[in-house]
Amino acid sequence: MHFQNPVFIPGPTNIPERLRRACDLPTIDHRSPRFGDILHPAREGVRRVMKSETAEIFLFPASGTGGWEAAITNTLSAGDRVLVSRYGMFSHRWIDLCQRHGLDVTIIDAPWGDALPVERCAEVLAADKSHEYKAVLATHNETATGVRSDIAGLRRAMDGAGHPALLMVDGVSSIASMDFRFDEWRVDVAVTGSQKGFMLPPGLAILGFSQKAMAASKEARLSRTYFDVHDMAKGYAQNAYPYTPTPGLLNGLAMACDMLLDEGLENVFARHHLIAEGVRAAVRAWGLELCATAPEISSDTVSAIRTPEGFDASRIVAHAAQTYDVAFGAGLGEVAGKVFRIGHLGSLTDVMALAGLATAEMCMVDLGLDIRLGSGVAAAQEFYRTEQGLRAVAA
Repeated sequence: MHFQNPVFIPGPTNIPERLRRACDLPTIDHRSPRFGDILHPAREGVRRVMKSETAEIFLFPASGTGGWEAAITNTLSAGDRVLVSRYGMFSHRWIDLCQRHGLDVTIIDAPWGDALPVERCAEVLAADKSHEYKAVLATHNETATGVRSDIAGLRRAMDGAGHPALLMVDGVSSIASMDFRFDEWRVDVAVTGSQKGFMLPPGLAILGFSQKAMAASKEARLSRTYFDVHDMAKGYAQNAYPYTPTPGLLNGLAMACDMLLDEGLENVFARHHLIAEGVRAAVRAWGLELCATAPEISSDTVSAIRTPEGFDASRIVAHAAQTYDVAFGAGLGEVAGKVFRIGHLGSLTDVMALAGLATAEMCMVDLGLDIRLGSGVAAAQEFYRTEQGLRAVAA
């Protein structure tokens, strides 16, 4: 593989050359003031990207899964009741993690392709008069199905029930790509990672904690050492970590936040929406359907595309890699073999997206699907051309 083609998976995403160079640091003393000059701007940048004035930001050398573990071990105790909806692979995996830690998990199942069932959550919380649920866990963007859920609506449901549970949100494939409002939605713990909207290599679990979550962490009794936020906070106060950090990734994160803020967060979100709408136009032109069951819940960072009944969608992913050196995402869990996924987040433009759509078309035609070569690309081109033209005139 020659590594010149962009990837079209929903993470890790394409790394801008500027960020790749920012991560390439010589060895520094991670207990020196110089390390603090990297650490603190990275934390402040993340806080701004999450749209928060008050969140405590923690940056663990881990993946998003490590971030999930940090979220629950710092705020909960064995036997605590939590409410979680399952509507895709990543909400399912967070449930599994909670169960392994001995939490009492109430699961609300929804079809894969649907969003978080806010009304059903509201009913459960309203019935919990003694406030036994300590936390509500939600996946903002379900990466396996290409579905965005309504976190603001979930917060309104919790407020309507007068419920004091913590609100924990998996924003791994949404934060830094789609609108996320930590303060406005009164999120208590937000989890993301370096390798998606922040356009970096994997290796950082990025978390925001509210003051309510920090207070809960003083009472939490689940075991934690590596992921202890109080140990981390003590280290931060001394420009350090309680163990060896990743200065290169942190330097890259600081620069990534600068890039996002310089572009303007609303412009970042609009760019992702524009690219996603073009992909959706292509899917319609192919005569195919998204896994997402309604347009209003379709993700702006990943599209899961259903293939015809009886056709193994994983063949498209394998053929693209073997024949064209292009990476698409395979279906996971209940939709394995039923969908292939086009990631359209991070360092991506509409022009780059057209290359991915053209490759997907070639693969489907190669494999005998009834797709007219150029149909989806033309539909996306028309959308991008019109939308970009209107923006240029408006500017």
